[in-house]
Amino acid sequence: MLRELHITDVGVIHDLDIELHPGLNVLTGETGAGKTMVTVGLSLALGVRASASLVRDGAASAKVQARFDAPADANEWAEDGEVILARTVGADGRGSSRIGGQIATATALGEIGASLVEIHGQHQTQRLLSASAQTAFLDRFAGDAHLVGLAAFREVFDELRAAEVELASLTAAARDRERELDLLAYQVHEIEDVSPAEGETPALAAEEARLGHVERLLELASTAGIALSDEGAAQDAAAAALAAVREAAGLDPGIGDLAARAESVHADLTELARDVRAYREGLQADPARLTDIRDRIAALKGLQRKYGDTDADVLTFLEAATARVASLAGTDERRRELQEAATVLTASAVSRAAVVTSGRARAARPLGDALQAELHQLGMPGAAVEAMLVAHEALGVAGAERVELRFSGGPGQAALPLAKTASGGELSRTMLACRSVLADLDSVPTLVFDEVDAGIGGEAGLAVGRRLARLAIDRQVLVVTHLPQIACFADRHLRVRKDAGIATVEALDDAERVEELSRMLAGLADSETARSHAQELLAQASSQRGGRGFRAVGSAVTGRD
Repeated sequence: MLRELHITDVGVIHDLDIELHPGLNVLTGETGAGKTMVTVGLSLALGVRASASLVRDGAASAKVQARFDAPADANEWAEDGEVILARTVGADGRGSSRIGGQIATATALGEIGASLVEIHGQHQTQRLLSASAQTAFLDRFAGDAHLVGLAAFREVFDELRAAEVELASLTAAARDRERELDLLAYQVHEIEDVSPAEGETPALAAEEARLGHVERLLELASTAGIALSDEGAAQDAAAAALAAVREAAGLDPGIGDLAARAESVHADLTELARDVRAYREGLQADPARLTDIRDRIAALKGLQRKYGDTDADVLTFLEAATARVASLAGTDERRRELQEAATVLTASAVSRAAVVTSGRARAARPLGDALQAELHQLGMPGAAVEAMLVAHEALGVAGAERVELRFSGGPGQAALPLAKTASGGELSRTMLACRSVLADLDSVPTLVFDEVDAGIGGEAGLAVGRRLARLAIDRQVLVVTHLPQIACFADRHLRVRKDAGIATVEALDDAERVEELSRMLAGLADSETARSHAQELLAQASSQRGGRGFRAVGSAVTGRD
């Protein structure tokens, strides 16, 4: 239940604290006084889309706080059995949201608010005219088992739609895919035809350099070999140095390390001579091999110009291209899988849609009867309502059909779609009838009605008031109205006034209620005739509600400038 609503700088409201009670809470006041701004403020706290235009002229921001009894699913948002929703909208369009003092999103406000309050206003009345709203209404009326079947259908339908979307995408892209496959196949073949190996290009470059300069290398190797041979100057010098150092070491043990080093140099020269000789002997001119190497290097360089700077880069490209070819080649298989899946899902969707259709067909007549009975109690004794199933050409997210509420205002009048036949007052009462029928199907603790009295008055107004009062027996109801025939049923009567452009709200006691109802009846608060009529309305309302009377009211509502 909504316990308290605090609104700051929303439209004509500067600063309001409104305390609400169980039962039927009614807001009345002159046209333009700001009654609707109260419900607008509450809507902001419930996460509806906000606009900077709601901020009062000259104010930096609009702020709303709503204090509720915590619902069962409030979880971490609740504190001391209550939950507080808060919303700020800046004059620059920026805003913020909080739940229980914690930063939240407007979406989070809407999610928790949906379990706390249901608002019916002029735009909700128009929503009742949409096929989707009427279909959802019948589905809800049909009961939990039907809703389970509807959810099962939608699950399969969503899978079917996803498969069809993917299949259409693959089919549309088939030509581009074939072109890409052709290019990739050529690239893979070109690389595999050369079959490069990692590190092959630098190895071949070294071999090419050796074979390309073999004559000069032979000449240089021969010169080095002669110098290092046993008859060469290097070997003679090393041998003479070794002999001298050895003799010196015999005389001076302190230079033994020099003798060791001399022996090492002599040994290294001997080994070097062998290696140079082996290198020279391994050098052979091979023009054919040189030609092959150069051809191979050219082929590898050709790949590197297209696919990467090195052999490793080319091989990486080959791996990726091969994987892509496999992926694209598997697309045809995926298309076949999707086609088979779509066939199976279509059959399942058709079967489950038939279950949904059956459930709707069973519920259609009882819904029409229930709405018709409600309308009769709302002062429309000749009205008739039918819930008709209109088949779709193809399955949709709602199933194989839509629901169309057809309305007849009286005997002899054709039953036509609600939007084409009902007046504003009839629509308002039909909306209230819908809400009344759903009263036992949900547990939303607070219902808000704004403009529910559009286009009605007199006896019809009393009928609407009686129905609102019955709704308020086991839940909180807040009504914004200009009809005394509705206001007389209030458990708590709140009057909205505007002074110097600023709206204020006050809770009325019994005497003040008579005064307000007199104003609403005759436009004159002190008219004796109107006062007598107002007292009669209050007495009649109390009597029709089984003597429940009206709850005591005090000054819990204040309006501060």
